[in-house]
Amino acid sequence: MDDAQVRRSSTRRSRHLNRPERFQPVEPILRKKDSTSWDAWVLFSYIVTFWAPGPLLSSVGGLHDKASQQAWREKIALCSIAVILSGLVCFMTVGFTPVTCPASKAKNDEYLRYGENSGVVGILGWQFNVARSKVDKVDFNSLASQANGQDVTGYFTRHLNLIQTCQAPALQRFAAVRQNFCANTSAIQQPCIAGDLTPNTLTGLNLLNTTKKVGYDWNQLASRNLRNYMVINDKVLNMDLYMENNPIDKTDAVDTAIRSVLFNSHSEGGKDATRLFFSRNDLKNAIPCLTLKYIAGYIDKETAGCFVSQLVLYVALTVVLGVVMSRFIMAIVFTWFISDYLVKEPKPVKSLQELPSETEQGRDTTRWNELGIVTEDITIDNIGNDLYTILLVTCYSEGEEGLRITCESMASTTYPDDRKLLFFICDGVITGSGNNYSTPDICVRFMRLLPEFVDPEPKSYIAVGDGNKRHNRAKIYAGHYQYENRFIPMITVVKCGNLQEQGSLKPGNRGKRDSQVMLMHFFSRVTYNDRMTEFDYDLFTKCHHLMGVTPDVFEVVLMVDADTKVYPNSLRLLVNCMCNDPLIMGLCGETKIANKRDSWITAIQVFEYYINHHLSKSFESVFGGVTCLPGCFCMYRLKVRKGNDDWVPVIVKPEIVIEYARDKVETLHQKNLLLLGEDRFLTTLMLRHFPYRKMMFCPQAICKTIVPDELKILLSQRRRWINATIHNLMELVLVRNLCGTFCFSMQFVAFMELIGACVLPVAIVLTYSLIINMFIHPPKNFSDTIPLIMLVAVLGLPAVLVLITRGKIVYISWMALYLLALPVWNFVLPIYAYWHFDDFSWGETRKVEGEEGEGDDADNHEGEFDTSKIPMKRWQDWEKAKLRRIRRRDAQRTRNMQNAQGSGAGYYPPPYDGYHT
Repeated sequence: MDDAQVRRSSTRRSRHLNRPERFQPVEPILRKKDSTSWDAWVLFSYIVTFWAPGPLLSSVGGLHDKASQQAWREKIALCSIAVILSGLVCFMTVGFTPVTCPASKAKNDEYLRYGENSGVVGILGWQFNVARSKVDKVDFNSLASQANGQDVTGYFTRHLNLIQTCQAPALQRFAAVRQNFCANTSAIQQPCIAGDLTPNTLTGLNLLNTTKKVGYDWNQLASRNLRNYMVINDKVLNMDLYMENNPIDKTDAVDTAIRSVLFNSHSEGGKDATRLFFSRNDLKNAIPCLTLKYIAGYIDKETAGCFVSQLVLYVALTVVLGVVMSRFIMAIVFTWFISDYLVKEPKPVKSLQELPSETEQGRDTTRWNELGIVTEDITIDNIGNDLYTILLVTCYSEGEEGLRITCESMASTTYPDDRKLLFFICDGVITGSGNNYSTPDICVRFMRLLPEFVDPEPKSYIAVGDGNKRHNRAKIYAGHYQYENRFIPMITVVKCGNLQEQGSLKPGNRGKRDSQVMLMHFFSRVTYNDRMTEFDYDLFTKCHHLMGVTPDVFEVVLMVDADTKVYPNSLRLLVNCMCNDPLIMGLCGETKIANKRDSWITAIQVFEYYINHHLSKSFESVFGGVTCLPGCFCMYRLKVRKGNDDWVPVIVKPEIVIEYARDKVETLHQKNLLLLGEDRFLTTLMLRHFPYRKMMFCPQAICKTIVPDELKILLSQRRRWINATIHNLMELVLVRNLCGTFCFSMQFVAFMELIGACVLPVAIVLTYSLIINMFIHPPKNFSDTIPLIMLVAVLGLPAVLVLITRGKIVYISWMALYLLALPVWNFVLPIYAYWHFDDFSWGETRKVEGEEGEGDDADNHEGEFDTSKIPMKRWQDWEKAKLRRIRRRDAQRTRNMQNAQGSGAGYYPPPYDGYHT
């Protein structure tokens, strides 16, 4: 089924959330790099690192090959982009407002409004307190009582400063001292104050400056009380004195302009004379003189820059609070409603369409117990929603205690034992540090092996590796795991390496991705009836014998790490989700921490695990696009039924398997995708190839795992996780087919997460600077409290989420520890991860007895791969070859018996040849 068919089969709601015009053909993420080509990214990395030529990197940095030098250059380029983004965020947070709206222009920070402040008068545009002023010449208290903040500049006699400014011949009359206005004032019958307006003059009169300017708004200037006031360049001029003492002079351009503004205030611009006076040079030259003599205050309004800064601030508040509240509300909706629907018991399905395909082909449909005795037949009555499930456990160097806990937890799940298959894959013959036995030995010791499969032969398969590492061999042990009185089918695959690896430290080791690819390749070939390796055929035969059905009946696979404990009902809940919604192709449960109290390192991770699941994954599940299914506990759909007699491959789709099994990883981007975060990359592949299917989170399904308890191990783990997250989000941002549109889409969510991951260090620095600044300078108005509101919303809503979803107060204490450790999460770990973009090792998280150094063995090129060493045939051809071997063996046995009878000696049959007959 292609994407168009899936889209047509989805619900009406899903069709509305996706726009057909956004359909994007699926292209491989891991394109093969042409070593002779120069793309834009390579050119950019060279430009950024022009100061570090190759010889310098080789001699000083120890980077001798071109690949490592290019990886270092790309690391510096990525770090440069992160620094640029951090600088933009820092500027928008701290520097944008001071640049666009300096403190000298901020509203209400500089002005006191005219008429609204008692006991003050205005002098040269500044407000002065007249409560204790001397009234020997002018009664300022009486003036202040008539109109608070009114201009009294005209009551002062000025000489020198006016003459110097108004020295032009056309402006001489503005410099003349005329005090008729002052002397004839009806309210004050006292002479004016002599002398220029200087600080000494005002101090002598005991006028106390308020350090605030007189502010007017346009409505006040339109009133009758201020009929002779006009505005030039945001400065308010009191022209009462001029209009009282100067008759109309039509030959004077300045006089004509002043009167035209005052008498035609109803025209465009009102009393704003700025445009008129700046349009002509003679009028423009008069502005300094008019301003000096008649200034009464300023327009109390926001400048364009202040308006823009306020707009940006409120938009940021709306966006941040909108995103935070949307995530919070949608996470609550998913937890309360959607998740409960998904995990409910599905309706029983009993029909012929659920019968395995081998029934129609006349093959054996019986089941055997651990002793090989038939227990029951597959009939319509026992077919339902109990999907055949692979319980995949990938092992590396784990000890017996952790492996036993995982094995017992998987065996004890409340799910029919005949519908689940424990499938352990040991990644090499490896003995972990402190273990008495190798990991494969521990796993095999858990099993009750079937007698015919006690000593299996190693079988060849094509591995994920370079050079001769592509050839690997593995042994397949088949048997049962005994849990109480139950016998659960179990297969253990031990990768033992090719002949050239025997005697090395880690023979057969190819990495976790290779273990997953082994299973994916096998079921892909089974689904398509494609050619198999001898390993695939051996696995097919043993699965058939162990389960009583051929492997093509398996529909889902549960992937679990070897240090994970699964809760008993988790498997049932995950399968219920798969049955209730056929569009689900993958889902995960909640991962809790088993060693939460071992150290402060483990304690600070408790709430981080919780919030990543119940906030991030719950929110993404509403879109059906969880961006990362953790490899320690997730379930994928191998294939989904189409109609009654057809299957559609999902995770075993060849395009996905081939791309996930990429052996040659060349660029830094590809290495971060495949070598560090294979679990997240598999999720990314699924979302790209099936954008109309769903990735979901099931909060009711729970597991516990062991987390790092030392800082160096946490650094190693999060270095891989953070770098893989950034590179996978880069790929998801380019997928247009994801659910939703514009700001309400998974594509936008991925973009926001990508930006957030890049600016984490500067974000935590700004957060702490904001908190410190709040204590030093408490907010005075609502605008100052906006950053505090956003901070409280971001940090406080998770506490509300805890109480709603968990109802446990103890999680508030875990949250407090998490907040105290924010510098570790948002500064130390990201900085360490960014600087190690070109480090592709697994680091301190995986210790092997006798191992020194780090690295990924699968990434080392050794020799050339010989395809002839791994024959591939179809299942029928392997069956024919097997039958021929059996016939040859029986014929040889007959000849031996005949020879023995003729000679009178006894006959003893040869040992079992390793194949079930």
